Amino acid sequence: MSTRILFIRHGETDWNRIKRIQGHIDIPLAASGVAQAQRLAARLGREAKEGARLDAIYSSDLQRAQQTARPSAEVLGMSLILNEGLRERSFGAFQGHDSEEIAQRFPDEYAQWQTRDPGFAPPDGESERVFYHRVLHALEPIVAAHPNGRIACVAHGGVLDCVYRFANGIALDAPRDYPLLNTSINVVDFDGGRATVVSWADVAHLDGRSDDDGFSRTQQDKRR
Repeated sequence: MSTRILFIRHGETDWNRIKRIQGHIDIPLAASGVAQAQRLAARLGREAKEGARLDAIYSSDLQRAQQTARPSAEVLGMSLILNEGLRERSFGAFQGHDSEEIAQRFPDEYAQWQTRDPGFAPPDGESERVFYHRVLHALEPIVAAHPNGRIACVAHGGVLDCVYRFANGIALDAPRDYPLLNTSINVVDFDGGRATVVSWADVAHLDGRSDDDGFSRTQQDKRR
């Protein structure tokens, strides 16, 4: 039995604009992100009236995701289900810094990070491999709870990246060539332990304009 999930990346934050790693630091939405969340809610409310039901709305417990999800939950008259497993990857000591600062403060770790080794973990952080499996394990009971259902999961660029790689069989060390947009709707069907991307990076509710999740304009495949 198939479960359709609308994966939604959180709205824009001030740190998104300056390409600073957030990770588990609990950054709120910028005013622009709050406006994006309201437009998302208007779209989901409109679609619900047209028959596109949602059975549940899940969210990462970090406030930038919650702030994005709550207007939609309110419009739809639904409770918001928080799930810590949907958090962004923990970047440990890298959090709060941009790429240039990381290169200066942690030159050896930065050099290893650039190799795209899935087993590399920043000091006190998660490796890409550990993060990937954490996300997939968090999704398993969510999918199981909604057979033939249609739900939303509001999370982070890194979570969307894991889902896209899983659905398309893309290696964790492969560079990213697909977008991860603020407040985008990314539709994925789960069936029998497999996932299929139905649509990706839909930002029609934002008039087609949204920023990618790259943490550096010249290294957009490094942040997720």
